[in-house]
Amino acid sequence: MTNSKSVAILGAGAWGASLANLAAANGHEVRVWSRQGSQTLQAVLQNVQIVLSAISMIGVRDVAYQVQSFPLSLETIFVTATKGLDPQTTCTPSQIWQTVFPNHAVVVLSGPNLSKEIQLGLPAATVVASNILTAAEIVQLVFSSHRFRVYTNPDPLGVELGGTLKNVIAIAAGVCDGLQLGTNAKAALVTRGLTEMVRIGNDWGAKIETFYGLSGLGDLLATCNSPLSRNYQVGYQLAGGKTLTETLANLQGTAEGVNTCQVLMQRAKQQNIAVPITEQVYRLLQGEITPRQALDELMLRDIKPEYNY
Repeated sequence: MTNSKSVAILGAGAWGASLANLAAANGHEVRVWSRQGSQTLQAVLQNVQIVLSAISMIGVRDVAYQVQSFPLSLETIFVTATKGLDPQTTCTPSQIWQTVFPNHAVVVLSGPNLSKEIQLGLPAATVVASNILTAAEIVQLVFSSHRFRVYTNPDPLGVELGGTLKNVIAIAAGVCDGLQLGTNAKAALVTRGLTEMVRIGNDWGAKIETFYGLSGLGDLLATCNSPLSRNYQVGYQLAGGKTLTETLANLQGTAEGVNTCQVLMQRAKQQNIAVPITEQVYRLLQGEITPRQALDELMLRDIKPEYNY
């Protein structure tokens, strides 16, 4: 391949491995780093052109500072594929990477991408977003293929928040299915969940139309309708009578929505944003209410107009 790039993938979980395979299949030189792996971070970062972070939210800040201690070209592009919020600062992953590397291009990669389906070679699409369009276009070329369609977007915050906020709604969707409430209830929940995501994103400064794209509505639909989604599984298991501790112990990988929900409640209180679904998911995760009580709370809210951001 004439325009081959060297790509470092940080995080060897299902998502990191899927992205590594996509880049490698396009002829790029791919190196993967994980805490458990044999390769050092320094070796993986040697003369690298793209650094993609697919580590869970809890490790982002620590790894970003580790990466900072090694020499990197100013041309190096950082890509973040983590969906979550920092509990200490409520920052998104891209905000953390941009703070640590203020002079580098940072690109957000997010979309309706269940890693198991991507590993099976099933068709999917995603979004790469950056304030620097040329950086997003370079990343687009690295990962695009006949089975993985990559779109660019100029609103990294909106793309990132779409992927992050929908995880909380996915927990609620899992509860809905676990309680066997039917298709009407699920459709109402997901639609109102999108309204809540837009409301939060608007307050944060993201573009509203981004939430109606692949990284918002698209990811919301995938995550709320698939048993492959870890966040959906959390809600489904809770509705079946399992405790949160039991549920999380049996999950493969991290359900980022659990942490996101707590951070979101903190921010919603500070900013005075109405987040009725997030609030009930939070109370459910805290063990304050049962899944059935959470539903009753939502159904018994005061009646109101549909559009009232």
